[in-house]
Order: sequence, then structure tokens, then C-alpha cells
Amino acid sequence: MKVAVNAWFLDAPETHTTGSGQYTTQLLSALAAVAPDIQLEPVLPRRRGDWAKLYFEQVEFSRAAQRMNADIALVPYWGPPLVSDVPVVVTIHDVIPLALPAYRGGPRQRAYAGLVRAAAANAAAVITDSEFSKRDIVKHLALPPERVTVVPLAAGAHFTPYVSADDLARVQARYQLPERYVLYLGGFDVRKNIETLMQVYVWCGESIGEEYPLVICGAPSTPVVSDGGERLTLAEMAARLEIGDVVRFIGHVEEEDKPAVYAGARCFLYPSTYEGFGLPPLEAMACGVPVVGSNAASISEVVGNAGMLVDPKDARRMAGALIAVCIEDDLHDTLCQRALLRAAQFTWERTALETAAVLRRVYEGRR
Repeated sequence: MKVAVNAWFLDAPETHTTGSGQYTTQLLSALAAVAPDIQLEPVLPRRRGDWAKLYFEQVEFSRAAQRMNADIALVPYWGPPLVSDVPVVVTIHDVIPLALPAYRGGPRQRAYAGLVRAAAANAAAVITDSEFSKRDIVKHLALPPERVTVVPLAAGAHFTPYVSADDLARVQARYQLPERYVLYLGGFDVRKNIETLMQVYVWCGESIGEEYPLVICGAPSTPVVSDGGERLTLAEMAARLEIGDVVRFIGHVEEEDKPAVYAGARCFLYPSTYEGFGLPPLEAMACGVPVVGSNAASISEVVGNAGMLVDPKDARRMAGALIAVCIEDDLHDTLCQRALLRAAQFTWERTALETAAVLRRVYEGRR
């Protein structure tokens, strides 16, 4: 079976910093290892830029797949061609532009969303990361459920609790990390629920803030939007909530340093309101760190019993859970063990095997 792969994110500058780039890289590597019967043929773009991306997705890639006599055209992100003579399998991680009004953007973004929405209807199969995303895809794209297959993601193999003392010390010095801390690593857009993240420390800062300050992987000047729609910076939000003394901003964390930053944390705090999957909690668990946060969207599918999850807007209850995990050693140790066991269920080998099964099903169905 020959599979043409849309490789827009494979060699892009952002390959290692975007979810789509990491997914494409990890998936193709794992597929090559577990499915030698599948011949993967990456198709790279000749140009880059917004309009070049659209042309590549809608014209260049589908023509290349046909020219190489591919059996399947695999698009590892939500950008399938509207017309293709080769059966298309597309991965849709989430449908945020359709599900969340705040993410619909301007006319050009809405037009693009309309195009890929229509194109997805023509796909032979859709792969997505979670049952939550599948429900959203069926709802917003009006696809039959049987055409959508859930294939979970995985954390990279470098996310592990076995971080050397030298690496921990190096990273602690580089980012000026406190000896003990609670960690947030993730985005800062509206769905990440940053005001609730900080409000947790309004409730618990007085009791555990000195011993376990909140470490945020971002610069104090990072722009955020309050629940009331006001635009301000992380530092301004912390000052307004009067928690500046128990919050540390450590700036951007390099990928190679993330395992040590995770492993040094007592707990990972993640109050996001919408995730198609949610890699940061999984990365934290793979490093043996329990999660306290939101029970919204797909997060409970990922975290399972390896954390304490509550309503994403209930900062008081989230604070109570955080206090318990930080100060009760038995609870903390139990959740650490559960975190490792839970994270071990998500591997790129599993992702590749289940993806290969979808590809084979489409191939056999078209013969």
C-alpha cells in the first residue's frame, strides 16, 4: 500500500513547536517501525506562506498523490483537499473554529474553515484524538459516526520521571525555579482559562503559596484576556488578583528542558475549558506528576484516575484539590503511581498501529 503524506508540517520551521508538526513527525516515525507494508511518501511543498499553504493543500498535494499512483492520501491535520482522485484520510484534532465562537476569526479564517469543513465531508475516513473530539466532529461536520475513528496521541519518549540530578539542577538554575512548585505549562488563549488558573491561588495561596508557588511557563508580559473580556498581561492579572508574591513567570521553556521542569513539580495545574486531547497533562503524568484541573472536554479521558478534576470555573474546589495533593503525602504518592500507569497506556506505537488499521480498512474498502 502506497500512502502519500501531506508533509506541510514535516520540514517547516515550526515542526517541533506546533502540535501538528510534532504529530506528523512522531506518527510517520512510528508507522515506519510498526507497519513496514505501508509505503509512506511524504509530499513537501515547493513554497511557503498563507496562500502557498492553501494551494498546496487543495491542488499541489492531491496532484502529487495522483501522479505517484498512491492508494491513499494522508493529511495529518485539518486541511484535506476538496477534490481528490485518491481516497483521503484526514486527522482532525479538534473543531475549535466551529465549536468556539471566539476562535472563528475574520472573513478569511471563516472562509478557510468553511472550505476544510466541506472537504472533510468527502474524506474516506477521519481520525481524531478523543471521544470528545469525535462527538464534536459528528455534531459540527455532520459526519456519520462510523467514518470517524478515535486514535489517542502520546507523549514523547523523553518525558520520563528518570531525570538526572544534574539535569534537574541545570534546569532549576536556568529558569530560576524554586525548590518546590506547582506547574502550569500550556497556551494562554481564552480556552486555557488563565484567570481561573490564577484564582486558584487566590484561594490557596495563603496556605501553600510560600511552600508551593505557582510556576507559569511564560513571560510576565504575555497578553491574556480576563473572563470579562479585558485585555491585560499575565503580570497585571496576577497583580490585580493580589497573588504576585506566590506566582513565578519563567518565560519560554525549551523542549529539551520540559521533562526536568515537569519532573521537579509537586503537581501540574491545568484548568483548560476545551481540549481536543490535551498533551501537557499527559506529558506531566509521563514524568510522574499528578494533575489537578478541569474535567471539561477530553481532559478526563486523558487523565483518568491519575488526578483530581473539577468544574473548570470552580477555582475554590480546584484549590482544595491542589492543597490536598500538595500536603498529603499518601495521596500525592498514590496519584504519582497512577500517573505513570496511566501515561504508559498512551504510546506512539499504539497510535501508529491504530492509524495503520484505518489506512488498511480504507485500502481494502476501495479495492
